Amino acid sequence: MKIGVTLHATDQTMSPVDLAREAEARGFHSLYIPEHTHIPTSRRTPAPTGDEVLAEEYKRSLDPYVALAAASSVTEKILLGVGIGLVAQHDPITFAKEIATVDLLSKGRFVLGIGYGWNHEEMENHGIDVRRRRALVRENMLAMQALWKDEVASFSGEFVSFEPSWQWPKPVQQPRPRVLIGGGAGPKLFAHIAEYADGWLPIGGAGIRKSLDDLRRAVEERGRDPKEIHVVPMGVFPSREKLDYYRDSGCTECVFRLPTAGRAEVMRALDEYVAYLG
Repeated sequence: MKIGVTLHATDQTMSPVDLAREAEARGFHSLYIPEHTHIPTSRRTPAPTGDEVLAEEYKRSLDPYVALAAASSVTEKILLGVGIGLVAQHDPITFAKEIATVDLLSKGRFVLGIGYGWNHEEMENHGIDVRRRRALVRENMLAMQALWKDEVASFSGEFVSFEPSWQWPKPVQQPRPRVLIGGGAGPKLFAHIAEYADGWLPIGGAGIRKSLDDLRRAVEERGRDPKEIHVVPMGVFPSREKLDYYRDSGCTECVFRLPTAGRAEVMRALDEYVAYLG
């Protein structure tokens, strides 16, 4: 099982470019950064953490795609991922080009960890019908995958439509950059993973072992090899017991949470996490 780290990068935290360099030097497998385009001041949608007050970092999130492109220029091996990326909040044609460009610049090291979104106000500001966001994400992903794979791509759907078109660059990873979908276990989520993704970002650790049987079954029904599916718990505060559980359950990667802080505090945590490598 590989070990990565995640930082909610802001204009006040340690630079994700510096962090990528330091994490790679210590042997970490991956670095993930979450995405928010903006945060409406309304708290109609409760914070995902259950806290009454939304944490400061949500207001100050960096653009993860720009940050990871910059990080790719100072690293060679570490995987560079978005987690969680908000596909519904992007135009799929321009987003496909942006992702393909990051994958090209990083020489095939980009990981697109996606979700359906939790902040209703944020989504509504983008013109999204919150009730239909899963269908929108699915269609955006299928349209982008056509652009990544096909020399002449076209798509006709409910939300996305474009005539036969050329778009380069193509991502280094084919037929797509690695796609991981976050969410709670269930038949809808697993059907989406089986159709257009490469793995699962589970929420919490409870029940992973039992749920993986359902995920593997969904993947097999699509004629795919379940051994190729990645299972990546995200934002973990590690312990030996947790890592043993994730490893024994069949997880392929575990991503440790770093503090949303400046360089000194982040580096202390990073160096403490080195003990879990190997």
